[in-house]
Amino acid sequence: MTAAPQRPADHGAIAGFIWSIADLLRGDFRPAEYGRVILPFLVLRRLDQVIAPTRLAVNVAATVYGEHTPPSLRHRMLSKAAEGGIYNTTDIDFRTLTGQPAHLEKNIADYIHGFGEAVRDIFDKFRFEQQVARLARAKLLLMVTQRFAELDLAPYQTKDGARVLDADKNPIVWVSNHQMGLAFEELIRRFSEQSNETAGEHFTPREVIRLMVELLLAPEGDRFMKPGFRCSIYDPACGTGGMLSLAEEKLMRLNPAANPQLFGQELNGESYAICRADMLIKGQDADNIKHGNSFSNDLLPEHHFDYLLSNPPFGVDWGKAAKYIDEERRRLGTVSRFAPGVPRKNDGSLLFLLHMLDKMRRVEDGGARMAIVFNGSPLFTGSAGSGESEIRRHVIENDWLEAIVALPDQMFYNTGINTYIWVLSNRKAPGRAGKVVLVNGVERFVKMRKSLGDKRKELSDDDVSTLAGWYAHAEEAVEAGCDDVVIVDNAAFGYRRIVVERPLRLDFTLDDARLDRVAEERAWQQLATSKKRDPAARAAAEEAGRAEQAKILTALEGMDRERVWMDRAVFVKALGAAMKAAGVTLKAPLRRAIVSALGERNPEAVACMKKGAPEPDPELRDYENVPLTEAVGDYMAREVLPHVPDAWVDESKTRVGYEIPFSRYFYRYVEPRPPAEIEGEIRALEGQIARLMAEVLA
Repeated sequence: MTAAPQRPADHGAIAGFIWSIADLLRGDFRPAEYGRVILPFLVLRRLDQVIAPTRLAVNVAATVYGEHTPPSLRHRMLSKAAEGGIYNTTDIDFRTLTGQPAHLEKNIADYIHGFGEAVRDIFDKFRFEQQVARLARAKLLLMVTQRFAELDLAPYQTKDGARVLDADKNPIVWVSNHQMGLAFEELIRRFSEQSNETAGEHFTPREVIRLMVELLLAPEGDRFMKPGFRCSIYDPACGTGGMLSLAEEKLMRLNPAANPQLFGQELNGESYAICRADMLIKGQDADNIKHGNSFSNDLLPEHHFDYLLSNPPFGVDWGKAAKYIDEERRRLGTVSRFAPGVPRKNDGSLLFLLHMLDKMRRVEDGGARMAIVFNGSPLFTGSAGSGESEIRRHVIENDWLEAIVALPDQMFYNTGINTYIWVLSNRKAPGRAGKVVLVNGVERFVKMRKSLGDKRKELSDDDVSTLAGWYAHAEEAVEAGCDDVVIVDNAAFGYRRIVVERPLRLDFTLDDARLDRVAEERAWQQLATSKKRDPAARAAAEEAGRAEQAKILTALEGMDRERVWMDRAVFVKALGAAMKAAGVTLKAPLRRAIVSALGERNPEAVACMKKGAPEPDPELRDYENVPLTEAVGDYMAREVLPHVPDAWVDESKTRVGYEIPFSRYFYRYVEPRPPAEIEGEIRALEGQIARLMAEVLA
């Protein structure tokens, strides 16, 4: 006999009660698997009580609009009977489930199949029927079902199946969507932390999300404080929906009358199911959460959003989506999401950035703001002209980059590396136009009492407030002498990558070593090689070639072997005269091969000329990065020409690049310790080692 359902006092108590149910799984399930059982059961119990008041009306509609009815019409009429909400066409509820233990597994399956397609999709992605079968084999299914039946999660107070109304004829709220959402998110967090090996794949620390939301809203003033304020929030790699939920929570706390709409897309099926279930439980439109790859299959193609947040996976290989991305670039050209460029295949972080830029609400419609988490790679990876550099150029030259905030290391569950929050907007405040705020938060953290995977540090509320304040009031922070805030002009991130050439200088002589190199040249060897099919003709051709080689060698040996020519043009003229005297006509490839074999680089030689201009020496070629804020000529005069006066810039090869050398702006010189101090420590260590060795050998 199942006890009467009990209603916990608040979302924390709900989460605590459900967390205690997870203890039943210990031994038969690994801690990393608890969420796969508990979360879908929680969704099922909540929906069981949500649909209770309309269950009879839905059953009547299901009889009228039976299986013969077109699916779209049937779904519409059943939804109408459910008062626009969720419906189930069976007579099963948790009382039925616990009252028929012999048929429990089958009844759960039938109950799931009685929901509409959108709800069934959630349970399919959870693989819930597999988990139910596993619980049954472990003889835990009835026990877990009974424990959930003890929990009253009804959204409204009811009596005899009907909602109880207050004096104003409004339903009396029991467990609100907001409370339910908070409980669900608390459980997601606990299960994610319980599973250190997978937490980082779909879970961003809550304090990092809070900081991202603060950074998004800090410059907004009272923009979102109007009654009925509507906005859309989007995450293209939404995982379990933490960013969407915390953004909504912050907005609703600031303006309870706001109406934020949440949208997301997620590739991982289980994470998608959790996120969609969370939206369903909170009363959001769960159909706004899509399952698929945002690169190859954007399932919200016509949507543009007010606020965008994301923590895309670091270093993700996007090779699987490459053909779709390449096809889109060919098909759409300059209006493709990925038109500015694509990064190397082993890191698709910047592809998320391009995708999100494309999803921002257009400026004429009010514009948008975005926050995205990256590791250090997108700051500087890729030289001028590379995909990464072109993406940075696209962002900075359009003046979309507002700020970059450096986080401490050891902030995430699956990596200890430094990370950065990029803040972008297509509606910058006029005072920030053409500028980027850099905030150094690497020292703003508190040590955790217990590490979670690689996460050993976290941001306190004070840290979040301080970092957001530095960003929002950067000018005041700089004026006050804050060393952790810098305001940089966009142009400071740009540079020209120039190719510095120097002339080829060769000397020529006919010593034995250089003559031996002539025989190694391919053009020389081909002279005595024939591809004729007829053996006799081939032998004759090769014999004639060897005779030609002998004539050329005789002509070369007849030249002045003591002389060193310091000018290629003079040597080539002398070579031509010698060949003419010997009755030899050199074809251009063979002449080039002989000149190449007999020449050696000599900085004292005359520069080799080609078409009236100095011929560049590939071995002396160099590359320089010249800031966009400086003229190339001035840079050459100061940095290059004093050392190599014959150098010049090949302007046809100049490329514009962008990188963000974040650390350079916050580098602080630390004076080395005095040598005497270091020497003293070394001598002390040597003495300690000597004493230990004496004890061992005694």
